[in-house]
Amino acid sequence: MTALKNDRFLRALRREPVDRTPVWLMRQAGRYLPEYRATRKQAGSFLAMAKNPDLACEVTLQPLRRFDLDAAILFSDILTIPDAMGLGLYFVEGEGPKFERTVRSAEVAAKLSVPDMETELRYVMDAVRVIRRELDGKVPLIGFSGSPWTLACYMVEGGGSKDFARIKALAHNDPATLHRLLSVNTDAVIAYLSAQRAAGAQALQVFDTWGGVLSPAMYREFSLPYLQRIAHGLERGDDAERTPLILFGKGNAAYLEDLAASGAEGVGVDWLVELGEAARRTGGQVALQGNLDPATLYGSPDAIRRQVRHALDSYRDGNNGSRDGHVFNLGHGMSPDMDPEHVGVLVDEVHAYSAR
Repeated sequence: MTALKNDRFLRALRREPVDRTPVWLMRQAGRYLPEYRATRKQAGSFLAMAKNPDLACEVTLQPLRRFDLDAAILFSDILTIPDAMGLGLYFVEGEGPKFERTVRSAEVAAKLSVPDMETELRYVMDAVRVIRRELDGKVPLIGFSGSPWTLACYMVEGGGSKDFARIKALAHNDPATLHRLLSVNTDAVIAYLSAQRAAGAQALQVFDTWGGVLSPAMYREFSLPYLQRIAHGLERGDDAERTPLILFGKGNAAYLEDLAASGAEGVGVDWLVELGEAARRTGGQVALQGNLDPATLYGSPDAIRRQVRHALDSYRDGNNGSRDGHVFNLGHGMSPDMDPEHVGVLVDEVHAYSAR
């Protein structure tokens, strides 16, 4: 593999000095880009695009052609693991992902097993290999997975949910079955991220998208222990060659200290906590990633610049006056109706304001 030309992102995750704060954006490859929409039309569907390594590579690279981003993230979906387990992932326009089969009983949960990464999920590993080749060392490539809890939410509910009633009922009425499901999901996530790393991913992120819907007691039983197990069980190498792991969750502010002590190298922060507070509470144990409210991108260019500067200053003030150990990002993903020119304003302001 070609040597990295820009390692700012990886250096920040190691909490090493950088010349400016690195930036990438969740859902940076997506429907807000006209070239993405054209590629999706060519593919015929989201899943067809995600399962074609060449098209997945194309949409991964599209935002890097427009913006001076410091990392690429694999174009895929967080639900590839349960799909490979045989649950039948499909998408309904305007409604999002759904599964043909659900997991709501001990009998069904007992039949689940970790998929083979080079057969059922080979298309993902092939995409990683193609993207690394085409990046040619420009920036690092991030691989990712959904968290065990977030995967379980979709597997039990059968799709998205407003109240997560089915999985919470399972947690209360049959916690042993839910723990069985979370355990196999955890084994699968570890295997999946390990395979992405072996294929060429240079950093890894776990999306605990729905961790924030849990009460504190339930989070500490059904989400946090499995994130900790991933951080401890995922082989990532040593020292400068270590592949960093980032744990991100919406609504995770109450658990920052626990996540910082998990063994992960980075913790993603949403916009509901000041970055300075997050930095003070985690005390330099981990790098922090975040945390601009995505809705800021609907503001004017001047408003975007102000909020970027506020986030950068907040982190610095909470980190003993240093910008080290910070990866700039949104507090969640971008939406399809956002203006690409505003994304460019954000990226350029991060670099300009944080430059040394």
